[in-house]
Amino acid sequence: MRQSASKRVLVTGGAGFLGSHLCERLLAQGCEVLCVDNYFTGSRNNVAHLTNSPRFELLRHDVTLPLHVEVDEIYNLACPASPVHYRHDPIHTMKTSVLGAINMLGLAKRLNARILQASTSEVYGDPSVHPQPETYRGDVNPIGPRACYDEGKRCAETLFFDYHRRHGVEIKVARIFNTYGPRMHPEDGRVVSNFIVQALRGDPITIYGDGTQTRSFCYVDDLIDGFLALMDSPAAVTGPVNLGNPGEFTMLDLAEKVLKLTGSSSRIIHRELPQDDPRQRRPDITVARTVLGWRPRVPLDAGLKRTIAHFDALLGRPGLRTAAE
Repeated sequence: MRQSASKRVLVTGGAGFLGSHLCERLLAQGCEVLCVDNYFTGSRNNVAHLTNSPRFELLRHDVTLPLHVEVDEIYNLACPASPVHYRHDPIHTMKTSVLGAINMLGLAKRLNARILQASTSEVYGDPSVHPQPETYRGDVNPIGPRACYDEGKRCAETLFFDYHRRHGVEIKVARIFNTYGPRMHPEDGRVVSNFIVQALRGDPITIYGDGTQTRSFCYVDDLIDGFLALMDSPAAVTGPVNLGNPGEFTMLDLAEKVLKLTGSSSRIIHRELPQDDPRQRRPDITVARTVLGWRPRVPLDAGLKRTIAHFDALLGRPGLRTAAE
């Protein structure tokens, strides 16, 4: 494994859900960390506990604009990742993926720095192959309401591999499947945070469609392990590499787990399934297991308990029963 201590590492989107956990882990490894965020979905509160470290620097910046800094490694996580946020300004979402990739790849080229792209399982669209291996090219609607995110991430992957082939930039591409955990935005519209917040507030739990569509849920600590393993892998390992938990659950399964773990009396209601919403999603993690020696370790129930405790405190409702007690 490559040595982490004394490296200066740039994390774009570093004040977001995933970015803040990554910054925390990099500091624990002895790195100097430059956290860059424009605070559209990220928050200073997510990294407030890190600001006393002399090895941590926080910079407000939008990656659609060039950035001139000196670093050894780059993790490019900047981009709104939930439908509520990426559809708020779809043009800027596309710019963030495409111009952000160009700017960060240009920086990596100039510095001869290794760079990791946080891509997504959304590049597979509504898949006709199940589970999804990295060789599957996907089924994406390029003009639909989700395209700003799906196609933006697909374009970013293209840019990463073109910079690698044309300029020899050392790249790592991670395709992230649904990830959850503490510091998720409570209003991001993603299914885990939606269900937990609704249950804690006693509101109806909203399921879109009949609830038989499936997802796989990876706890944030496991995902960060995957990021670090991929970044530290040999240069020949470029990816893309699926990072996610192959356990597969229906939306009804998840809703019932959340109701049980919160002790909530919320009822389940159904709404119309959004356009282009995938019917099933599950990663094939053979590459991650064999090449990186990585696999997720946190079971869904254990991860949900930790996430529920976070939202319980965030919403100011101490004492609501959870199975973690």
